[in-house]
Amino acid sequence: MSTPQMLALLLDGGFVKKRLSRQLSVFPSAADVLRFIDSIASHGDLTPARVFRVYWHDAEPFGEKRRNPIDGKQTHFGNTLEAIRNRELMSELELQPDFAVRRGELLFRGWRVAGEAMKELAKQPPRNLKGADLEPVFVQKGVDMRIGLDIASLALKRLVSGVVLVSGDSDMVPAMKLARREGLRVYLHAMGHPERRRELVVHADRVLG
Repeated sequence: MSTPQMLALLLDGGFVKKRLSRQLSVFPSAADVLRFIDSIASHGDLTPARVFRVYWHDAEPFGEKRRNPIDGKQTHFGNTLEAIRNRELMSELELQPDFAVRRGELLFRGWRVAGEAMKELAKQPPRNLKGADLEPVFVQKGVDMRIGLDIASLALKRLVSGVVLVSGDSDMVPAMKLARREGLRVYLHAMGHPERRRELVVHADRVLG
């Protein structure tokens, strides 16, 4: 019988939530995420394998108030349903065995006209811009860096024999290349993303989905 390989699973939380939401048509629960992780661990290309640890990388929800520049309405983004769901998800996941939650930041970068509103405003006759036409712009910071640091640490300390990266972000390529140079097997799971970056596939030993 072959010796099970020791694997670390690194998940880009924002990417996983987006893909699962599309598949399930609802915001994923911790149970949904854990079922997805179990499906990875039992993948035919990985067995026999043991999971060293699961790393969930995500941005902490933005928790401050901001005022809409059109109608003056103030929104406390920390109290929105999306923020509450995200906090609850991370809180549940970090209690799971062999699970580590890495938190980045979500920064507010102003307002923009939403796509549907843009289409309406382009019609004739034109209408005035309304507060409801605007949507907040948030930028995620620190998540990619933390994924890269975790991969580098796992590789350089020889803690595992392979890593499974669940992401669609080509910014992960340098970390993937480092892991392979250090002798680790690198598996990519893009969750069936139809437009996954070619660079990710090139620098993975195998694509799982």
